[in-house]
Amino acid sequence: MANFAKSRVPRFSAEVYQNPYLPEGGREVHAIVTVTATGGGTTGGRPVPVAGTGGPDAGVVIMVDCSGSMDHPPAKLRGAREATAAALDTVRDGVGFAVVAGTHRAVEVYPGGGRLAAAGADTRAQAKEALRTLTAGGGTAIGSWLRLTGRLLSSAEAGIRHAILLTDGRNEHESPRELRDALDACSGSFTCDARGVGTDWEVKEVTGIASALLGTADIVADPAGLTADFTRMMEAAMGKEVADVGLRLWTPLGAETVFVKQVAPTVEDLTGRRRESGPRSADYPTGSWGDESRDYHLCLRVPAAGIGQEMLAGRVSLIFSAPDGDPAQSPPQPLSQGLVRALWTDDVAASTSINPQVAHYTGQAELAQAIQQGLDARKSGDTDGATAKLGRAVQLAGSSGNEETAKLLAKVVDVVDTATGTVRLKAKVAEADEMTLETRSTKTVRVKK
Repeated sequence: MANFAKSRVPRFSAEVYQNPYLPEGGREVHAIVTVTATGGGTTGGRPVPVAGTGGPDAGVVIMVDCSGSMDHPPAKLRGAREATAAALDTVRDGVGFAVVAGTHRAVEVYPGGGRLAAAGADTRAQAKEALRTLTAGGGTAIGSWLRLTGRLLSSAEAGIRHAILLTDGRNEHESPRELRDALDACSGSFTCDARGVGTDWEVKEVTGIASALLGTADIVADPAGLTADFTRMMEAAMGKEVADVGLRLWTPLGAETVFVKQVAPTVEDLTGRRRESGPRSADYPTGSWGDESRDYHLCLRVPAAGIGQEMLAGRVSLIFSAPDGDPAQSPPQPLSQGLVRALWTDDVAASTSINPQVAHYTGQAELAQAIQQGLDARKSGDTDGATAKLGRAVQLAGSSGNEETAKLLAKVVDVVDTATGTVRLKAKVAEADEMTLETRSTKTVRVKK
C-alpha cells in the first residue's frame, strides 16, 4: 500500500451576479456564477502519493494521426513528431504517459503493454526514439484511438487524466455513431484537447470531440506551429491539480432548471450532461482545474409569487464528483457555494433591469451562435442569411469588446459599420481563415470592469 502525504484542501470560491427582482407573476431567474480556484498544489482533499511510493498524480496520452494524408505534405507528420517530443519534455517527472499512433486502428507507440510509463530522462529518450518509427499510412477511425487512450489512462490510478489528439482529416473509417459511442464511453474518464492540422479536417468533428471530453479545440493551419501549440497544451495539463469537479445545483420544490452553460472562457452548454445527485439536485461536470476562473450562466424557472415575496431560487455548489456516480461514496462536502434569489416587486425599473454580467454573456452566446449559423449559411450558398448572421456577429463582437473574434470576422467579411452590423461577404476567403473563425467561435471575453 502506498504511503500518503497529508491531503490539502483546494480553495474554491463562487460569486453570484444577478438581478433578483421579478415582476408580479414573473418566473424566470438568470444568474452568472463566477467560480475561482486558487492555491497551487491542491489535490481536492484526496491523499497525495509521496514521491517514489505510489502511482503517478497525473496521466497523459498523446494521440498522433498517422493516416496516409499525414504525408501530404510530409511536414505534417514531421511536425507532429517534433511537437510530441516537445510535449514530452514538458511532462513532469513521475507523471504517467503514453503515445498512440492513430489510423483506421489504434497502436501503442510507447511504452506498450497496455500501460503508462513514468516520465523521466530515460523514458522520454526512449519515447522520442519510438517516435522515429512513425510512418503515414491507412485511414482514420478516431473512436478507436479514444477507446485505447481510455484503457491506458484507466490502467494507472492517476488523479488527473488528460489526452491530446491531433488529426488532419475526417473520421472516414468508422460511422458517426461509432465515434459518438466512443465519446460516450470516454466521457468522465479523461479530458481531451483536440487539434486539427492543415485544412482537410472537419471542424464540427474536432470541436465535438473536445466538447464531449471537456477539453479545448483549435486549428493549427501550418504544421510549423504544432510544437508551440503542443507545448502550451501540455503546460496547461501539467497545471491541473484538481480532477472531477462538479457543479451541483439544488432547486426548491416547484422550481426547475432551464439551462446551465459555461460562458467563459468558452461557451459550452452543460444542460444535457445533468446527473441527478439527490432530491431536487443535480451535478454538471466541469472537468479538471488548476489556478483559474470560469463563469457559468444559470437559468431557473420558479413558481410565480406575489409582490413582496422572496424565495431561494437555487443553490450552486462546487463538489468532487464520485467516480461513476458510486453510491457507496460518502456525500461530497461542498468546496464553495452561492445562492440565487428571487424577489417579486412592483418597481418596474428594478424588475426590468438586466444584470451587466447576464447581459454580457447572453450576447457572447448569441455571438457564437451567429458565427456558426452565418458560416453554415455561407457554405450552403445562402448569401443573404450569411450576411445577416455574420453582420450581427460583427455587431456583438464590437459591442462586447471581443477584439480577437472581431479580427477573425474581418477576414471573412468586409466591415462597413460595426455599430449597425453592416457587412459584405468577401468574394474570396482563405479556407484556413474560415475554419479558424468557426473553431474559435465559442471563445469569449469577460465583462469589462
